[in-house]
Amino acid sequence: MSVVYEVTLEIDAAIAADYRAWLDAHVADILALPGFTGARIFEVLEPAPPAGTAALCVQYALRDRAAFDAYLRDHAARMRADGIARFGDRFRASRRVLAPVASHAC
Repeated sequence: MSVVYEVTLEIDAAIAADYRAWLDAHVADILALPGFTGARIFEVLEPAPPAGTAALCVQYALRDRAAFDAYLRDHAARMRADGIARFGDRFRASRRVLAPVASHAC
């Protein structure tokens, strides 16, 4: 069964443009890893981010839970460390993993 790996980001407004440019390349790097089948980047509108910040949400599609587990085991620490090395504590990330229950046309 496929899974969605969702990363919600709160970014200091002063670095938002630089972060977004880095994020585009970061997502491309992740999509090159085994098991990832797609990604979408969203601007978070509601709830509105705190003053002085921007909020984004990245949803990665993975083939199955085994592919996600392999990502965590083999790649996650390195991929996360790159953002921290570049932007330090000027962003925050929260993560969750979702599994489909039903599918409906939108």
